[in-house]
Amino acid sequence: MKALEEKICKEGQVYPGNVLKVGSFLNHQIDVPFMCECGREFYKEFSGLGVNKILTIEASGIAIAVLTAQYFGVHTVFAKKSKTSNIADNVYSAPVKSYTHNVTNQVMIEKCYLNPGDKVLIIDDFLAHGEALTGLIKLVEDAGAEVIGAGIVIEKAFQEGGTALREKGYKIVSLARVQSMDAKTGAITFVD
Repeated sequence: MKALEEKICKEGQVYPGNVLKVGSFLNHQIDVPFMCECGREFYKEFSGLGVNKILTIEASGIAIAVLTAQYFGVHTVFAKKSKTSNIADNVYSAPVKSYTHNVTNQVMIEKCYLNPGDKVLIIDDFLAHGEALTGLIKLVEDAGAEVIGAGIVIEKAFQEGGTALREKGYKIVSLARVQSMDAKTGAITFVD
């Protein structure tokens, strides 16, 4: 998505450690009209495949997942990173390491929100090492549901997550695939 690549170059900031900050439009402040266009792109890629549920992980994936779900006319479910008093013990769970926060969370979804036979589209803001996506796939498969695919706003293609999951047969559509980033110059290049 050329418009997304241009927005990343204009508004994104590259930090040491392969960190790409896009808080001005994706995951701190949300550019709703632009993110709706991203959601529409995911709909174009995955419509007609029977998607009846959108799944993401809190917190940064929620906005893009909700904005995508409106095009499918389905519910959005998000995996929680911590158990609260209003979550039943009847949950699917999976460990997910966050490289940004350098912690491993046991993410969970109450079993009543993922059902056998559901056709689930996973939506997230970033894909790098694939930890979050792998955890979400496990939740879907534990529920006896089907992973239709994953829509990712920005993939760091120079890290192994996307390649490894595609090799396992999952359909992954990334709207922008970053080939390289340079924290010293701020330069960002994209996969053609």
